[in-house]
Amino acid sequence: MEKTSIENTHHQQKYLGSKGLIALIALLSAFVPLSTDLYLPALPGMGEYFHVSPDLINLTLIGFFVFYSLGTLFWGPLSDKYGRKPVLLIGLSIYTLSSVLCANAWNAYALILFRILQAVGGSAAGAIATAMVKEAYQGRQRVSVLAIVQSMVLISPALAPVLGAFLLGFTTWRGVFWTLAGIGLFALAGSLLLEETITVRNSGGILENLGRLRNVLQNRRFTSLLLLFSLLSISSMAFIASSTYIYQNGFKLSNQVYSFYFSLNAAGLIIGPILYLQISKRIRIESIIPVCFGAIVASGVLVFLLGNLQPWVFALCILPASIAGSCLRPPSANLMLEQQKGNAGSVSSLMSCIGLLMGSLGMLLISFNWSNLILVLGGMNFIAGVICLIFWPGIFRQAKKIGELEPANEITAS
Repeated sequence: MEKTSIENTHHQQKYLGSKGLIALIALLSAFVPLSTDLYLPALPGMGEYFHVSPDLINLTLIGFFVFYSLGTLFWGPLSDKYGRKPVLLIGLSIYTLSSVLCANAWNAYALILFRILQAVGGSAAGAIATAMVKEAYQGRQRVSVLAIVQSMVLISPALAPVLGAFLLGFTTWRGVFWTLAGIGLFALAGSLLLEETITVRNSGGILENLGRLRNVLQNRRFTSLLLLFSLLSISSMAFIASSTYIYQNGFKLSNQVYSFYFSLNAAGLIIGPILYLQISKRIRIESIIPVCFGAIVASGVLVFLLGNLQPWVFALCILPASIAGSCLRPPSANLMLEQQKGNAGSVSSLMSCIGLLMGSLGMLLISFNWSNLILVLGGMNFIAGVICLIFWPGIFRQAKKIGELEPANEITAS
């Protein structure tokens, strides 16, 4: 049986237990922000150390995103065949070893290569985390776990740069990579204690299992939802990429004041999944999701019309889009997972990969030489929200009725 009750999961995870499993899944889900945001404060110093241009050092960031995205497409189908645990152990071992190599890089080119290896290894974590949630939990319990995990994951982008800056107070950029090696080792230890979550493994060769990605994409219900919800990553990642330029260059704020405004937005991201859990007790999913899309549209209009006035006005105008976007994360992930029976690793891989690629597209679009970033950001939120509102009713009608739509008391534990 693919789905197990939460009680069965507790029994299976005799070493980690319920809280340990959720903590491990959250840590695995947070590998992207931890691996990128933690060393952002060190980027200028790394360029000076190696005597290279910022563009070359930025390849350590861009290369990580690209190869992490591609890596998820490899590890997910592989875990459907060989199991989640062995694939996790291999991937995290590569991640930890390459983090050590990054800490000992002798030039910028070696660092770029080791970062790519780090991304390939770390992508095993992202590919498998969501698949484990599907296999370990069901119904509203799964949505609750997804909300908890997303809230914990969204804390990482807020805290990682602060922790990185703190580390640089008493160590060099090399120490930041040693810290990432420690995080990899910690995740590796947790994965050793993990009891396998997959119940039915795919047969066939490696190429046949990689081909299952195509089979999953042929599921129109899943692919439609995937494209719809990933579209929102364009505007959300564009804001993250442009925020420092808007606040520091546009509004002439200091690093410290900028961090306050960024933390306000991060708080909105963290609140979103918790807010969804509370609202979903009274309102059905088909009503909540379009309201969130509408909030993103309204936020885009406010940013476009009022965002240039004052930094605090801009912050308040963009906040509804941040809250609504993160509020959508648990139900959208659950909705996509429910469209495909089996191949959870492939499903999880595609969700992670497409979301990251759409986010990278947003970062690219906002990096063009725009005369007013705030107007562009407002327009991006407005367009993304309107497109989602237009296509949502038809896509939702095609989607399978899922456990989240049923009353919570109908979900029984075995």
